[in-house]
Amino acid sequence: MGLRNRQWLLARRPAGSLSEQDFEYRETPVAEPDPDAGDVLLRNLWLSFDATQREWVKDQEGYLPPVGLGEVMRASAVAEVVRSANPALPEGSLVQGLFGWQDYVIVRPDDAIPPSPLPAGVSPEMCLAALGGTSLTAYFGLVDIGGLAAGKTVVVSAAGGATGSMAVQIARLRGARVIGIAGGADKCAWVKSLGADDCIDYHAENLPERLAALCPEGIDIAFDNVGGAQLEAMIGQLAHRGRAVLCGQIAGYDAPEAPPGPRNLMTLIYRRARVEGFLMLDYLHRTHEAFAELGPWLGSGELRWHADVQEGFEHIPRTLLRLFRGENRGKQLLRLDPPKGGPA
Repeated sequence: MGLRNRQWLLARRPAGSLSEQDFEYRETPVAEPDPDAGDVLLRNLWLSFDATQREWVKDQEGYLPPVGLGEVMRASAVAEVVRSANPALPEGSLVQGLFGWQDYVIVRPDDAIPPSPLPAGVSPEMCLAALGGTSLTAYFGLVDIGGLAAGKTVVVSAAGGATGSMAVQIARLRGARVIGIAGGADKCAWVKSLGADDCIDYHAENLPERLAALCPEGIDIAFDNVGGAQLEAMIGQLAHRGRAVLCGQIAGYDAPEAPPGPRNLMTLIYRRARVEGFLMLDYLHRTHEAFAELGPWLGSGELRWHADVQEGFEHIPRTLLRLFRGENRGKQLLRLDPPKGGPA
């Protein structure tokens, strides 16, 4: 075909903070797909950036195997079907999957995670943001793990991020009182515009004191994306039989050593509270339940979503770093420019 595939590979295991030098650029010819074997050639259009990608580059087993050195960096993406003899994936259609930091990818019938077609009328941005893993994570974390109900007091850390901003709104739409935690006055103002009753700027305010003032009867559900000191502060203010839902630990992803755990775990005993972690992957068979509630909210505009869109293949590594510098607002995405010599 004569197509060239731009790729970003994992060049080294990060020691401490993630950097652009942890990745290496490469161009390689695109292999010819074998239609008789069911091969389908895709071209990536949009990439999703998620904090869990920092965990994928560590040399340790997790819920997915680590990305190998010299391998294309793993990432969720929306792609266009370029060559296909598969009627289920017609040429020109859009699909979502783990296609990685590259222009082209060949998917096969025996792939462990096959591509899924985008629903009619759903844009790539909406697919990766409002209807993607972040919304599902917020929904099942609050509803199933947290026991979300009207009248509960919910506190959400990293409330200005992709998952946190959805958690704030889902809790509010379910009738809860919602307090966000975010970094900076601008992010806090945005979180409050989403319907949070208040938002604590952890850069400028004393978090334990503000939680005590805003949640005098305790926190029923602490939805935590951060870990570290923020999780400790929320545990300290948990209500009797409150729940701390562990979604992420972004405060420790870049640390050379794991940060110390919360020092107030005795609080869980005194207050008969519960701490539980979860993975959205456990709920893939139940996504229809979430979409049945999220869909109408999105259609009515009650559930708002925001995509922080970067552009350009050369900017892929630095776009991932935005997550760990707190530079993104809402879901971090990147739109790929068409590769030279390939179909536009």
